[in-house]
Amino acid sequence: MLETKTLVKICGITSIEQAVQIAELGTNAIGIISVNESPRYVSSKKKKEIFKTLKDLYPNIDRVSVIKDSTIDSIIKGFLGEPNENIIQLHGDEDIDYCQKLKQRIPNIGLWKAFRIKNKKDLDKIKPYEDFIDGILLDSWNKETYGGSGKRIKQKYLEDLSFSKPWWIAGGVSREWVDEILKNIKPNGIDISSSVEKSPGIKDIYKVGLIIEEVKKY
Repeated sequence: MLETKTLVKICGITSIEQAVQIAELGTNAIGIISVNESPRYVSSKKKKEIFKTLKDLYPNIDRVSVIKDSTIDSIIKGFLGEPNENIIQLHGDEDIDYCQKLKQRIPNIGLWKAFRIKNKKDLDKIKPYEDFIDGILLDSWNKETYGGSGKRIKQKYLEDLSFSKPWWIAGGVSREWVDEILKNIKPNGIDISSSVEKSPGIKDIYKVGLIIEEVKKY
């Protein structure tokens, strides 16, 4: 079987300067949080500026807008004209019907769905979604937050997984865990946020560079 490289997404970016620095390091995707209660929240205006800069300078990097339980109409309103993001990541409790309707209305935008994994049974709920989304993101379950907690999914739930769509692992992905992830879990991509931060939304560029370099070794 052909081996493919593991992709890297750095999520929770809050400034143009850091977005450009991280793009220069060779990341494959950059995520911005559009969830009000998140400490990494970025306003629509600022998000547009960051993504527009990335689109102009690094058009091959995926620009991922992370949203949670928003109405479909409010999402569509934000896509009037030419959008600067090319992927929407649903990070709430959106059901299959929601995903199907959103995909029908903006078919040219990639649609990723995050699933919070508390136990093995949670993985069984993903299969019915696969026809209506373009990517799967597995995150750790946390009663306090829907992402960015730094907590890992139990590794025994992650081995020998197989989906019909590309899948990413999130939740506590650090440089120390990368080697194990790439050898034994083998996702299509890894999503990194809190482990490379100085504070919420402010990345340590040196740490980002180290983890991207680690992944590229494979």
